[in-house]
Amino acid sequence: MGSQLNPCLAFNGNARHAIEFYQDVLGGQLEMGTYAEYGSPDVPHPDKIMHATLRTSDGYTLMAWDVREEMPHTPGNNVAVFLNGDGDAAKLRDYFERLSADGTVTLPLEKQSWGDEAGSLVDRFGITWMVNITQQPS
Repeated sequence: MGSQLNPCLAFNGNARHAIEFYQDVLGGQLEMGTYAEYGSPDVPHPDKIMHATLRTSDGYTLMAWDVREEMPHTPGNNVAVFLNGDGDAAKLRDYFERLSADGTVTLPLEKQSWGDEAGSLVDRFGITWMVNITQQPS
């Protein structure tokens, strides 16, 4: 299969809710396991998610986990999940709308100076998403 580069989002106890929300928005097959299921039942919260992977029919792979107690969890704006495409603009608009529910739109999804339709948001879990719909040359 070769190498892959996939985003793995860190959460502070709500990874299950977040990845299930992303599955609801993006569709796909979800696999996840807790710390206890992966052989660490002695951690303070063995029911937290140690590893979750969402694979969508669009070819996206999104991963998530709950940080361990001894690791600081510091949400920030230094990383964003970037959705880009030139095919199904309606699907990307729907993803943007659904991801922004109970979140904050930081840039409305609209035509930008470079010609594409683009926008950004911070979802209800504090994750920054950027959506870019590449315009086809006319």
